[in-house]
Amino acid sequence: MADYKGIKGFHIQSLSTDPASSIGATGSWASAPNINTGRMELFGTGPGAAGMVVNGTTDGSDGNQVYDCEVYNGSSWTEVNNTDQRRQDGASAGVTTSALVTAGYTTSPRGNSSFTETFDGTNWSEETNINNGIQGRRGLGASESASLIVSAAPSNNCELWNGSSWTELNNQNTARSGQGTFGTSTAGIGSGGNPYRAIVESFDGTNWTEVGDLNTARQYLSGGGTQTAGLVFGGSEPPSTTKTEIFDGTSWTEVGDLSIAKYYGAGGGTQPASIYAGGTPGTPAKQSSEEWTTASSFSKMTEGQVYFNSSSTNAFKVSQYNIPGGSWASAATGNTARGNSGSFGAQTAAIIATGYDGTNVSNVESYNGSAWSEVNEVNSPRRELSGFGTSTAGLIMGGRPPATGATESWNGSTWTEVNDLNTARADTNIRAGTQTDGIYAGGQPPTMANAEKWDGTSWTEVSDLNTAREYGGNSGTTSTSALGVGGSPQLTVVEAYDGTSWTEVAEINTGRSNAMGGGGSSIAAVNSGGYTTTTVANTESWNGSSWTELGDLSNAVYVQGSGSNASTSAQISFYGARPGYVAASEEWTASLVNKTITVS
Repeated sequence: MADYKGIKGFHIQSLSTDPASSIGATGSWASAPNINTGRMELFGTGPGAAGMVVNGTTDGSDGNQVYDCEVYNGSSWTEVNNTDQRRQDGASAGVTTSALVTAGYTTSPRGNSSFTETFDGTNWSEETNINNGIQGRRGLGASESASLIVSAAPSNNCELWNGSSWTELNNQNTARSGQGTFGTSTAGIGSGGNPYRAIVESFDGTNWTEVGDLNTARQYLSGGGTQTAGLVFGGSEPPSTTKTEIFDGTSWTEVGDLSIAKYYGAGGGTQPASIYAGGTPGTPAKQSSEEWTTASSFSKMTEGQVYFNSSSTNAFKVSQYNIPGGSWASAATGNTARGNSGSFGAQTAAIIATGYDGTNVSNVESYNGSAWSEVNEVNSPRRELSGFGTSTAGLIMGGRPPATGATESWNGSTWTEVNDLNTARADTNIRAGTQTDGIYAGGQPPTMANAEKWDGTSWTEVSDLNTAREYGGNSGTTSTSALGVGGSPQLTVVEAYDGTSWTEVAEINTGRSNAMGGGGSSIAAVNSGGYTTTTVANTESWNGSSWTELGDLSNAVYVQGSGSNASTSAQISFYGARPGYVAASEEWTASLVNKTITVS
């Protein structure tokens, strides 16, 4: 009998476990031996099978601070030489054979401590005091001679220890105590912090830059890993939490939980191997330790991957993006608040051009996935324009006042005026395509159905929309597979374009104008924000036949920008009005998941 490979010509792989998005996603926590002296507000280092915990307090009071230091060998905790000073809520960095502790609160003498000690694997040595010893500071670094101590509120001061002296470095953008830190002194991460922060900042050796927020805001958490492969765990939301998140240098993903919810513990290590010991609340928490490990090898998940799970499920599966399971998260704030701008690009590479903040602005900003930077200005400042393309090859067109057909081309560094639209117009974001092949439809004044196609040189009139409208929305990557969604007055009507004509398809659930969106084609799109009788945060996805309500934007916004080439699994919404003009950005991300293939 012929098999599937013989019939179809390709092989379906058989896997004993489902593929994972990364090695970090395969990880889990397992109970490790209790530490000898149960405590909280302690600090320490990793990795998992070579961790260390230092100082702390047995009951939360400064009267019961301890000098104790313990190291872990993968099977048991052993007491080693005590520190010279006892303290709680301090900072540590390095590894068990080259570690540093500093800052915190001490009773000897009582108050914030600037006392600094280093550990060589056997003995502690007193070093030059840190400049700002406020409690709540945290540390990161590969060794005691390259240790970075981050801020603690109310100060956002950061200091570097080079093995002999302290140097003040550029401040963090947001001062906070009890961060989860990991990485090195030239490539580090500070995440979360008091009071219940989700903010994450990345350090490049000189500057701090805000990157993707934690999924769960928290304080007094711990972390381990590198700037592009890290994890954080525990903390207080409140209450204390078991949640663990891994970081890929851009975004965070929730993975396996701790078995005991706690905060004010000590931990560290790497994304494949970390340790977390002590903490609060309660006796089990302050005595316990847990070890995080990942699989020794894994099969990486890729979109469209089909396989047979041979272990327990005996099922055919496919790896695909879970669009309804996606969510919005805050991204970097831009430089000039505005709305009614021209925009294009993708989630991590976008452009916003000109717009309105009470007057037409000429400036342009570029987004690289972590920060907005000002680039060269447009030739003709205007508002209520549109755009499509990529961050290095884009086009803006239309706008007012008065209504214009002006079109400008962007090559990644400069703007060039090119041929105008045939019909001057403004107030539409029904657009799709590239710098050499795009479609643009609708607008006003008066309200119109006109559509025009761009071939890289000039505009040509093509088939009109069935429903004339202004303030419509959506975008796509090609001129032959586009959507026109909603519009004024709060329309639910949706039309799909196939390169020749527009066809009405299923209506959007919430009629609105001034919304934005993106997606790869007329059968896969996301539409977000807009205006009904008020500004809304609604987000809906299109699968080619129907619209599904998804998780809302964190903040309602309209006349915002979006990446014209952003996919349904990786969207961006930026700037706009709510109703005052803002420079905030949000990123929409849907994760790859493994779904069983069913036949009906």
